[in-house]
Amino acid sequence: MGWVCVVTEIKKLSLQNDYVVVCYAQQQCRRLATQRKRYKRMSRIKISNFGPIHTPANENEAWIDVKKVTVFIGDQGCGKSTIAKLISLCCWMEKVLARGDFNKEVFTASKFRDDYCGYHRMTNYFKPGRTEIEYEGDAYSLKYTKEGDLVIEKMADATQYPLPQIAYIPAERSLISTINKPSLIKGLPGSLSEFLTEYERAKGILVNELELPINGALLDYDQQSDILSIKGDDYKLRLQESASGFQSVVPLFLVSKHLSDIVSKQAKQSNSMSGEEVRRFQESVASIWNGVDLTDEQRRIALSTLAAKFNKAAFVNIVEEPEQNLYPSSQVLLLQSLLQFNNALDANKLIITTHSPYLVNHLAVAVKAHTLNNAHEDIAERIEEIYPLDAAVAPNDLAIYQHDANDNYFYALEQYKGIPSDDNLLNVHLDESNEKFASLLEIEQRI
Repeated sequence: MGWVCVVTEIKKLSLQNDYVVVCYAQQQCRRLATQRKRYKRMSRIKISNFGPIHTPANENEAWIDVKKVTVFIGDQGCGKSTIAKLISLCCWMEKVLARGDFNKEVFTASKFRDDYCGYHRMTNYFKPGRTEIEYEGDAYSLKYTKEGDLVIEKMADATQYPLPQIAYIPAERSLISTINKPSLIKGLPGSLSEFLTEYERAKGILVNELELPINGALLDYDQQSDILSIKGDDYKLRLQESASGFQSVVPLFLVSKHLSDIVSKQAKQSNSMSGEEVRRFQESVASIWNGVDLTDEQRRIALSTLAAKFNKAAFVNIVEEPEQNLYPSSQVLLLQSLLQFNNALDANKLIITTHSPYLVNHLAVAVKAHTLNNAHEDIAERIEEIYPLDAAVAPNDLAIYQHDANDNYFYALEQYKGIPSDDNLLNVHLDESNEKFASLLEIEQRI
């Protein structure tokens, strides 16, 4: 069915609130077909005077491109997580608008400040008359102005939008591994609470032992006792009793793999709704919108549950500090797994905040493996002996942003022939340690 025919068919329907949702249902097959092609579009964000982030000195460098792999490096408290949370929030708003869960009029400036930024505990980051946030996505653009208004516009070619599954994996994830029955804890941050929900789902379908990317260890789950265990050649420990590295890795790896597998499976399906299914779906959406006793939050949950039948076409994985409590070699192996999940679909995205020089330097290896394989496909086996090609990264798919303490903003790290520069903040600090050691040796020699 062509686009004009779909619009004609939708016009026969009396209710307007679910217009985008029904259009989406009818267009699902065509979008998934488009997804099989190389996905080129890139979203971007610009932030000014929000929390620890100030106004960039150079307006031309203000935009932050959200590429297939995007990394933020910098000191603690400089705003890495702030950017990651805003990207997550804007992606979610774009998703529910494109799917039709809400009309854009529902998204007021006050709700953006108090409810949606409050979800990530960023309500107090706004600076009256100074804060400005702009986001340009695949389907919608969003702008929070200095005057305190929120402007939402639909992109011209929004029909090419790949509906994403968005995961925000917070740095506090280790808490889930260390506490018995974490789902009973009240007052958790919104992002951690939602991550816990996904963690419980991923854990619940774990039937066989799962190989972890570090130490050759296995993850075992006893459903009857609801106990996760780490197994090695000569040991088996409850996750609660295991090393802190495992307690950080297990929630991250388990949820990432679970969602990657689900989205990859859904993206291969192209089932569209029948006319009767569209009619019933429209009636259900109308009932939710007209439910006067429902709060906005209840309405959002009901619409999301109903719209969950739509197949996802992309996995946006946002990870805070994947290196937590890990030895350098384990950091690298975990990163390779995340890159493999990310490469499962062209429209997938991996966004990382990190303090680790090992992760940044390893991304240079991932890029080099890709460029070498592209130039000489006959040596793929030799490359595989050194680095897995399913975790390789194309140069144009990688963006690394580092914090500038003078401007309190993030700027793109330079590249040389597509390879990230080793002249980054993390390597600079390593060099400083070497220089101090050399200076001490020089003093010793003069004694």
